[in-house]
Amino acid sequence: MGRNDPEEGRLPAPVKPPDGGWGWIVLLGCFVITGFSYAFPKAVSVYFKELMKDFHVGYSDTAWISSIMLAMLYGTGPVCSIMVNQFGCRPVMLIGGLLASSGMILASFTTNIIELYLTAGVLTGLGMALNFQPSLIMLGTYFDKRRPLANGLAAAGSPVFLSSLSPLGQVLLEKFGWRGGFLIMGGLLLNCCTCGAVMRPLDMGMKRKMEKAQDKYEAKEMLPIGGKSEEGISSADGTKKAKKAKKKPKKGKKLLDFSIFSNRGFIIYTISKFILVLGLFVPPILLVNYAKDTGVPDTEAAFLLSIIGFIDIFARPACGMVAGLKWVRPHVAYLFSFSMLFNGLTDVCSARASNYTGLVIFCVFFGISYGMVGALQFEVLMAIVGSQKFSSAIGLVLLIEAFAVLIGPPSAGRLVDALKNYEVIFYLAGSEVVLSALFLAMATYCCLNRGKKKEPPPEKNPSAGGGSDTEEAESDVQEAEEHSSDNHQPVHSTDNAVVVASEEANHVAEEQSGEGEGCPEGDGEVLARDGCNADQMVERDRF
Repeated sequence: MGRNDPEEGRLPAPVKPPDGGWGWIVLLGCFVITGFSYAFPKAVSVYFKELMKDFHVGYSDTAWISSIMLAMLYGTGPVCSIMVNQFGCRPVMLIGGLLASSGMILASFTTNIIELYLTAGVLTGLGMALNFQPSLIMLGTYFDKRRPLANGLAAAGSPVFLSSLSPLGQVLLEKFGWRGGFLIMGGLLLNCCTCGAVMRPLDMGMKRKMEKAQDKYEAKEMLPIGGKSEEGISSADGTKKAKKAKKKPKKGKKLLDFSIFSNRGFIIYTISKFILVLGLFVPPILLVNYAKDTGVPDTEAAFLLSIIGFIDIFARPACGMVAGLKWVRPHVAYLFSFSMLFNGLTDVCSARASNYTGLVIFCVFFGISYGMVGALQFEVLMAIVGSQKFSSAIGLVLLIEAFAVLIGPPSAGRLVDALKNYEVIFYLAGSEVVLSALFLAMATYCCLNRGKKKEPPPEKNPSAGGGSDTEEAESDVQEAEEHSSDNHQPVHSTDNAVVVASEEANHVAEEQSGEGEGCPEGDGEVLARDGCNADQMVERDRF
């Protein structure tokens, strides 16, 4: 009854983000999901030495485990977008938690590296993908003004879990072996199901409020106000419904919106992220093995990842707070470019670190820059496309990044096997990250900012993205009111019964507004701000 039901094939109206309330619980769930999704592929590298001994494989073979996990996390983005648009975030996340857990449990019983690829790589990676993307979508739904801070806090889950999962993996490896460690890790991944259970859709609470208001409205309508007046109201409502049905045809919901490729900002962001991912994940994946080869004990080598995670914990929320400032948020793309440049220069300057002290210094600066990149990457994407198209945009971006993930770490592992030198790997990875930063900054300045100066300011369009959710909702309301005023035409009639019906209907409307109930939404019609029946007011004045 005019509540944009999915069964009628209409898109749901945008709901204003609460920027708090249950959103903090959603933020906590997103914190845990982000921690598992990003930290788990790196924490698994603790087991690589034992896997190389048991399966008689090299660095590049074991590096494929983390690469396949990340490739599934990114490559299944469009599939996740379609599933979320079709079934919602909560069911998809529950299924993903079960898949992630079962993948690690099955991996503990594998007998060769190929089986490990299929279980720990494909199955666990798919499960984490089905959790990661919906959690970001829900976070963007619940936050608008505080969205940079929320993204920074949620992104802090990655370093928190990295600093804890890496030492935990080392302890499990020493006490239970890699098989026992994989089995226990699989049990920990069941917490993803708990996080999925708290992802309550935002429109559920709004629907309940609207249903209560509709029930009160219908109960008052049942009061006897005269047969003629009821006939007048029903005839007027029927006329408006017929006009609205002609003006607004039903729209089907898109499972994947490819129109975002017409956004130049989205194209620039996608190319920059592809270059970035080629080198971003290489240093942390190979860091533990590099430290062990230089003579660092296993426990201290695993502690290097904890240092990165500890610094990252504070870097991400701090960067999110900075990005949320009024004078910084319009230029968040340049802040993101600076963070990538910082990360790339850290890799290049630390390429010759050959002792534990040098590696610790590298981890400190890498943790700061890596945290900045992690806090800003999805905030920039939300700012470019808007929350309404974010579910499709993130799926397509992750798909494109999946190819870079499959190229980066395995290629670095092969270079290590061939050259036996990690210095070249750090130079190569750092140069790729620096290139992505320069491309993003220059393309944003030349293609976007100059274009805005030359072109006249366009009219606000909520579907174009780039604005806040509040602005989109307000523009939708304005369009609805304009459309309603176009449809409302005065009815010329001299029938006294219709006039009496109009006066009685206005009397009922005034009583309802006096009681504080407001003007609830009717069956698909948009009500005027000054009263519940603008047509009848015009008719009475004309008479």
